[in-house]
Amino acid sequence: MRDNKKARRAITGAAVLALALAGCGGQTIDSAGDSGSGGSGKDCGTVNLAVNPWVGFEADVAVVKYVAEKDLGCTVNTKDLTEEVSWQGFGSGEIDAIMEDWGHPDLEKQYVDEQKVAVQVGQTGNIGQIGWFVPPWMAEKYPDITDYQNLNKYADLFKTSESGGKGQILDGDPSYVTNDEALVKNLKLNYKVVYAGSEAALITAFRQAEAKKTPLIGYFYTPQWFMSEVKLVKVDLPKYTDGCDADPEKVACDYPETPLPKYARKAFIDSGSPAAKLIQNFQWTNDDQDLVAKYIAEDKMSDDDAAKKWVDANQAKVDAWIK
Repeated sequence: MRDNKKARRAITGAAVLALALAGCGGQTIDSAGDSGSGGSGKDCGTVNLAVNPWVGFEADVAVVKYVAEKDLGCTVNTKDLTEEVSWQGFGSGEIDAIMEDWGHPDLEKQYVDEQKVAVQVGQTGNIGQIGWFVPPWMAEKYPDITDYQNLNKYADLFKTSESGGKGQILDGDPSYVTNDEALVKNLKLNYKVVYAGSEAALITAFRQAEAKKTPLIGYFYTPQWFMSEVKLVKVDLPKYTDGCDADPEKVACDYPETPLPKYARKAFIDSGSPAAKLIQNFQWTNDDQDLVAKYIAEDKMSDDDAAKKWVDANQAKVDAWIK
């Protein structure tokens, strides 16, 4: 997840790529569906969309898939992949679009600037913000805990069996872009980063921490539907300034607010597929995304049903994407 934020190194080599893909629930790009050219002219053809492991991204794809199939007659394959592996699909021709990118400067350089197989295709309209958060009860009981300079005096509150005698900073999916280990080191905090393993596990941890009034500090982000259920309170890290996160090892500043762009395979965009135009025109708000994400994650609706419910209530926005 991020622009101007630390990106993990891309996996390279065909053999390593196959192993990485196999790690995504046993799925590989080949097994997820045929490689789609995106068609040409008015023939939509087949479109392959990556789905990265957070529900906001899933919401983006759900709506685009529903509109592409219903209104444009496309065949849309979705592929559950991590961020880095999704980018590799541009190089192989097996991924046509990434609907929400949180910033991978190294991958942008490789696939956009050097290989010239990918292009940025506008903004999603979503503004992303990563940070460290505590449950509301902690901010109320310990008002100064939201200043990072006071975190060390509270470190004992956050000790767990996994944090090695230090306070625990709980992160989410290990594939997410994060500066947290560098922040702990460079801000001289007596904490250790521990990974919950997934977005769902992170949400569960925060939900239980608020309900049971147990201490928790962790990585979180917006847009994210869960904020409407539990209003997590952000911890103030040193103010972000342009370039303060340029060296991943030396990051000692907060994460920036980041407009989230879309990227697509250049040959797909050049193909004339109506799905390419849809993806270029797709734009909505944080509230839009959070609503569809809530339908999926909390209300347990299928992706298609969630998308249909939103589209039915927002037809004017959809018409602008496909006009």
